[in-house]
Amino acid sequence: MYNTLRTIKRTISQFKFWITFPLIMKSYVRFRTMDTKKRFEIPFGSIMPCLFENIPYTRFDTHYVYHTAWAARKVKEINAEEHVDISSSLYFSSIVSAFKKVRFYDFRPAKLNLSNLVSEPANLLHLQFADNSIASLSCMHTVEHVGLGRYGDAIDPEGDIQATKELSRVVSHGGSLIFVVPVGKPRIQFNAHRIYSYEMVTSMFPDFTVKEFSLIPDNALSVGMMYNATKNDADKQVYGCGCFWLIKK
Repeated sequence: MYNTLRTIKRTISQFKFWITFPLIMKSYVRFRTMDTKKRFEIPFGSIMPCLFENIPYTRFDTHYVYHTAWAARKVKEINAEEHVDISSSLYFSSIVSAFKKVRFYDFRPAKLNLSNLVSEPANLLHLQFADNSIASLSCMHTVEHVGLGRYGDAIDPEGDIQATKELSRVVSHGGSLIFVVPVGKPRIQFNAHRIYSYEMVTSMFPDFTVKEFSLIPDNALSVGMMYNATKNDADKQVYGCGCFWLIKK
């Protein structure tokens, strides 16, 4: 199966090259003509056409830029001795480790080698931590995937519920959980992710209060992040990003 997928991927790459190369051929010929010093080799087989990047603004994924930036600021504000993250963006944990000791856990552990950062395996459905043991915990853009099989996990329609119960169990009383999921009209886009309403999220954490809710709306490229957003703001989205700072009672 793996070899078949590799063959398919290689075939698609070759097809893509011969479709896209003519679009950069004029620039390629001009560069070769102007390159009189020949400081670099330009093997034909190493050509990698990059299209549609000649634009006035840098494109970015609003969910992943804004929610990680928001969460890093929350970690600094919480200011616990260390921070524990479950399966969120590696960019988040690696950057936060510049100013805070971080323990990163994932179903598929990352082979990271950075000071102040430990990366180890964990199963979100059966976390190895003691009850009420973590003062500062994050799990962002993760739970919506649990039980859909996308990452090799077992199919389980209630997988997200079990995951939130485990997160709730391990946070200490008075401790913080930084929790991020897609919000909007509730639905599953199988096997990519679930999308939750505001109330669905808060109902999964009955032992917590919402200290802060911020929102990355559908039109975030125009308006940016909405701080101190409301339930109505969240429920108007198609595929928004709900950022919850929760405190355990």
